[in-house]
Amino acid sequence: MRLTVIGIGYLGLTHAICMADLGHEVLAIDVDRHRIAMSSRGEPPFFEPGLEALLRKNLDSGRLHFTSSYAEAGAFGEAHFLCVGTPEGENGQADLRYVNSAIDSLAVNLKSRCLVIGKSTVPAGTARSILKRLRATAPAGNQVDLAWNPEFLREGHALADTICPDRLVFGVASAEAEATLRQVYAEPLAAGVPGLTMDLETAELVKVSANAFLATKISFINAIADSCQAVGADVLRLTDALAYDKRIGHHYFAPGLGFGGGCLPKDIHTFQATAASLGLDSLASLLAAVDAINIDRRAQVAEMTRKAVGGMLAGKRVAVLGAAFKPNSDDVRDSPSLDVCDRLVQQGASVSVHDPAALHNAAQLKPHLSYSLSIPDVVAGADVVLHLTEWSDYQAIDPHALARIVAKPVLIDARCVLDAGMWRAAGWEVTVLGRPVRT
Repeated sequence: MRLTVIGIGYLGLTHAICMADLGHEVLAIDVDRHRIAMSSRGEPPFFEPGLEALLRKNLDSGRLHFTSSYAEAGAFGEAHFLCVGTPEGENGQADLRYVNSAIDSLAVNLKSRCLVIGKSTVPAGTARSILKRLRATAPAGNQVDLAWNPEFLREGHALADTICPDRLVFGVASAEAEATLRQVYAEPLAAGVPGLTMDLETAELVKVSANAFLATKISFINAIADSCQAVGADVLRLTDALAYDKRIGHHYFAPGLGFGGGCLPKDIHTFQATAASLGLDSLASLLAAVDAINIDRRAQVAEMTRKAVGGMLAGKRVAVLGAAFKPNSDDVRDSPSLDVCDRLVQQGASVSVHDPAALHNAAQLKPHLSYSLSIPDVVAGADVVLHLTEWSDYQAIDPHALARIVAKPVLIDARCVLDAGMWRAAGWEVTVLGRPVRT
């Protein structure tokens, strides 16, 4: 099919590349000409494992092109994917200005039968209003249809999550819209990916409900980690025992510094605001508690750091391993690590940061911190080392070598994945969130 993808941020560029790889002719559009130029050269404007190679492959195949012209997109596409951002706005509500702008720019260029497919995360009820807006504005009128097809991308796994997702959700208002979606996704559906058809409002709620559940699961185990800390229990052994219950499972059940990024926190806040506006007090209170537990983890790590250096951070050197909000990403939006860094700097600490991929973005966001691509440079002379993003690189560190260059061999593992026994054997004083020192 001939598809357009509107917006080539993280979601849109990934989607455009993967749709081309499935064999469709894809025209991707964005108002950011610099982003268009980079992508057209085969240079993704963000890091995602495997993305650059797949981008270059589909540029070379001739199936993927980029433009900044809505007129060109409107004339080209049989189906148009809406992938623009919906940032958190005032009072936590979703800011739909980019959605509305994209719809208005596209609608006046829709002159024949087509399907507009929303992938952006929006409050329930948005799709119905967009459908009315499209049909009132587009020259094709009622020949324009709308569907909602929410995304479930995990940064670091986005290609697999697009081409072979856990499920495909089709929110539709007509049988024709469902048929078009099933044609677009014919290959993954044939491979056994479930295709779930539902109304527009239910489809809009799937993404935020999924993220709310995942965030709740993370905050729950972190609250349990606090109880372990209080009584001297081991949260990792407890988590392992709980996760063997098939009703609970291991996924998204890891204790540590908590969640961040541009998706989970935003979705929690906007869903909370929507719940409050609808008078759903119990849901709003639940989401507020999940968010509060998550933010408190950052305060706890900052406090643990203060105690680890003797009670005063002023003049102390802190080395931080990890700046991205999660491994295999260069995304630093609402990074728990950078939040902790700010808290330490506010108390007078000197903070140096290492990250395999996110240093450029981190330096733009937090220029007052020090950065280096060399782990030895970052930890040299440090009074304490903080492990804040669980890159596999850090699990391969030789603690004996690092012990020789720090001022004091003190480690705080806020992600609960390093081999604490190995570090202690190398002479380090190790603190792990929710684990007693004896383990």
